[in-house]
Amino acid sequence: MRFENVSIASVAHVDAPEELSSAELERRLAPTLERLHIPPGTLEVLTGIQSRNLWPEGVQPSDAATLAAKQALSLARIDRERVGVLINTSVCRDFIEPSTACLVHGKLGLGADCLPFDVGNACLAFLNGMDLVGNMIERGQVDFGLVVDGENCRPVLEATLARLVGPEIDHAAFLSEFATLTLGSGGAAMLLGRRELVPEGHRYLGSVMLAASEHRHLCQGDQQRMVTDARGLLVAGLELAERTYARAQQEFGWDADKIDECVLHQVSRSHTQQLTKTLGIPMEKVLETYPRLGNVGPAGVPIALSMAAEAGRLQPGARVALMGIGSGLNCAMAEVVW
Repeated sequence: MRFENVSIASVAHVDAPEELSSAELERRLAPTLERLHIPPGTLEVLTGIQSRNLWPEGVQPSDAATLAAKQALSLARIDRERVGVLINTSVCRDFIEPSTACLVHGKLGLGADCLPFDVGNACLAFLNGMDLVGNMIERGQVDFGLVVDGENCRPVLEATLARLVGPEIDHAAFLSEFATLTLGSGGAAMLLGRRELVPEGHRYLGSVMLAASEHRHLCQGDQQRMVTDARGLLVAGLELAERTYARAQQEFGWDADKIDECVLHQVSRSHTQQLTKTLGIPMEKVLETYPRLGNVGPAGVPIALSMAAEAGRLQPGARVALMGIGSGLNCAMAEVVW
């Protein structure tokens, strides 16, 4: 999928304010860890995650998405009445219905002509949302579109902690829910616009995507529980990423020397390092976000992109590769020319 007339006008992120360290998580799990003879520090050693962030009680995913959207609109200096579509991509939702996008739409005070809807595709939804807005811009349906995401891992994390301290939890049960302990919270938003209307924007060239739904059982979750075959997910995800990267090389002419910055959906240290090794991408081209943020789901890619921009890592004309793997399994890779 290639675009000729789509640019990123702005990208923004917001951090949840409450920090929860891996050491504190282990303190809360101490009875189970001691009974299973799991030594202190294992969580950080295995994942590389020092902490993750939480929203205060009562903060909803739509609140986080709205905060990020306000920042993106402010950065772009675009009148809200010009936004023709708003797509929410978060795994976390305020309700089953109405859509979280409708809630964000109302909180932003967007116009009646702006279409709000949700897109769900695990950790790839934000990249899918970018493509949907890009298609609408390319077809002339809208001039500007917002993609937003608000993740709040507190409900599933608290439910998991309460379950894992139970006396019936054995090694297998603990490992099946271990991935939940990597989750973090945050918000992200991106405003995309027609290229000629965003002279200072960053060109969005498009994406490639592959599915491997034979692996749909490797990670399944809801607001109360997530069960993951972490090893199986890693192996299958890397194989799918390798095939998707080969397609991106054909589509965009990628190789390690031509990519200036690689913006990844980051789950843990081992996942990030093994993915870059598999694809032959030097780690110095990746801004590591997992040590402080953990796995922020579909918000991870736009958060990392926003952080890389703030850190001055993206120079004008830089070729930026966006990459994500989501349970299902799906893999998407896209290019932005900064």
